Amino acid sequence: MSVSCGLECVLCVGCVRWAWKRLTYIGAYDSETWPPASPDDFEPVPRICQIIMAISDDLDNPKLMPATRGYTQIDGAGVHKRTTYDEVGTACPPYLVYVDRLRNEVVLAVRGLNLVRNADYKVLMDNKLGMQMFDGGYVHHGLLKAAQFILERETETLRELLRQQGPDCKLIFAGHSLGSGIAALMTVLVVNNRKAFGNIPRSHIRCYALAPARCMSLNLAVKYADVIYSIDFLPRTPTPLEYIFGSIFCLPCLLFLFCLRDTFKQDKKKFKDPRRLYAPGRMYHIVERKAYCVIVQYHC
Repeated sequence: MSVSCGLECVLCVGCVRWAWKRLTYIGAYDSETWPPASPDDFEPVPRICQIIMAISDDLDNPKLMPATRGYTQIDGAGVHKRTTYDEVGTACPPYLVYVDRLRNEVVLAVRGLNLVRNADYKVLMDNKLGMQMFDGGYVHHGLLKAAQFILERETETLRELLRQQGPDCKLIFAGHSLGSGIAALMTVLVVNNRKAFGNIPRSHIRCYALAPARCMSLNLAVKYADVIYSIDFLPRTPTPLEYIFGSIFCLPCLLFLFCLRDTFKQDKKKFKDPRRLYAPGRMYHIVERKAYCVIVQYHC
């Protein structure tokens, strides 16, 4: 009897300790030793955020932006194409094609996860560990299918816009949350097929992934760090979102299993698994170090 009580106490203490460490860990801890980013690196981010928000907002009568500010960094005349849920169906979230003539850029931005849309969850959860190999690594199967769907529809449009803007025009992909993973994988596809886009130089292709999804293995994240910039505004959960959604009705069981796994499985073994997916490219963290002081730090 006393032995069983002792085991129960040890188990409870271990689970509480694990839960405390896991639930109080935030992404800012990862970037404590990273160097601050330069202003030039961060300059496009506010503008990219406005373009992503414009996917589901009216630029003339904005509802998502404060009325006193509006979309100050983008021009409504530059919106070349804006899709709706009816147009894309269940294949991907809506997206927007924007031509920034002032900066000579063509931007394709993808909307983030819609919490009330079942199709977005299907895209997110269409993946298993090691399910999709690509370019010598692994990628998220559902996000890759969505990226291929968009490019099949818009390759001709993007190629024509790039031709009209001239050889110095840059091609920018952007997305938030679910859309960030799709944008990152579109970038990888375009980099590997630049001939279809008028032989655009690799240096003219860029992706901004806001609140980036885990969509590619570590070797691919490093390989494309020169073209994919991931910007994290919020603390990152240690558990992939699709696992949480898939077990939401048995969350205590899920937490207990993760506790056992983290207790008996070494981190080195997890990190050596080539099938494990990570946020893509070069990572930027926007963190608050002191009151009223926000610092942007990056890590390749």
